[in-house]
Amino acid sequence: MKWTDSRDIAIELAEKFPEIDPKTVRFTDLMQWVLELDGFSDDPKHCGEKILEAIQLAWMDEAE
Repeated sequence: MKWTDSRDIAIELAEKFPEIDPKTVRFTDLMQWVLELDGFSDDPKHCGEKILEAIQLAWMDEAE
Protein backbone atom coordinates (compact mmCIF):
# COMPACT_ATOMS: atom_id res chain seq x y z
CA MET A 1 0.00 0.00 0.00
CA LYS A 2 0.99 3.57 -0.65
CA TRP A 3 -0.24 6.86 0.85
CA THR A 4 -2.67 7.24 -2.05
CA ASP A 5 -4.48 4.00 -1.12
CA SER A 6 -6.62 5.77 1.47
CA ARG A 7 -9.57 3.36 1.23
CA ASP A 8 -7.37 0.26 1.67
CA ILE A 9 -5.52 1.92 4.55
CA ALA A 10 -8.83 2.85 6.20
CA ILE A 11 -10.06 -0.74 5.98
CA GLU A 12 -6.85 -2.00 7.58
CA LEU A 13 -7.05 0.60 10.36
CA ALA A 14 -10.72 -0.20 11.06
CA GLU A 15 -9.82 -3.88 11.40
CA LYS A 16 -6.73 -3.25 13.54
CA PHE A 17 -8.32 -0.63 15.82
CA PRO A 18 -12.06 -1.45 16.04
CA GLU A 19 -12.38 0.31 19.41
CA ILE A 20 -10.93 3.62 18.16
CA ASP A 21 -13.17 6.47 17.01
CA PRO A 22 -11.33 7.80 13.94
CA LYS A 23 -12.66 11.32 14.62
CA THR A 24 -10.55 11.46 17.80
CA VAL A 25 -7.24 10.38 16.24
CA ARG A 26 -4.44 12.92 15.99
CA PHE A 27 -2.62 13.07 12.66
CA THR A 28 0.70 12.25 14.33
CA ASP A 29 -0.77 9.00 15.69
CA LEU A 30 -2.54 8.25 12.42
CA MET A 31 0.66 8.61 10.44
CA GLN A 32 2.53 6.30 12.81
CA TRP A 33 -0.21 3.65 12.70
CA VAL A 34 -0.26 3.72 8.90
CA LEU A 35 3.52 3.32 8.75
CA GLU A 36 3.22 0.25 11.01
CA LEU A 37 0.55 -1.50 8.90
CA ASP A 38 1.53 -4.79 7.30
CA GLY A 39 1.84 -4.28 3.58
CA PHE A 40 2.44 -0.54 3.78
CA SER A 41 5.57 0.54 1.95
CA ASP A 42 5.82 4.19 1.10
CA ASP A 43 8.12 7.03 2.06
CA PRO A 44 6.95 8.93 5.18
CA LYS A 45 8.10 12.12 3.45
CA HIS A 46 5.33 11.67 0.86
CA CYS A 47 2.67 12.09 3.53
CA GLY A 48 0.93 15.38 4.19
CA GLU A 49 -2.12 16.77 5.93
CA LYS A 50 -4.39 16.26 2.91
CA ILE A 51 -3.43 12.59 2.68
CA LEU A 52 -4.01 12.02 6.40
CA GLU A 53 -7.35 13.82 6.10
CA ALA A 54 -8.40 11.53 3.25
CA ILE A 55 -7.40 8.45 5.25
CA GLN A 56 -9.27 9.71 8.32
CA LEU A 57 -12.43 10.41 6.29
CA ALA A 58 -12.28 6.99 4.67
CA TRP A 59 -11.81 5.41 8.10
CA MET A 60 -14.86 7.27 9.41
CA ASP A 61 -16.85 5.86 6.49
CA GLU A 62 -15.62 2.36 7.31
CA ALA A 63 -16.49 2.76 10.99
CA GLU A 64 -20.13 3.63 10.24
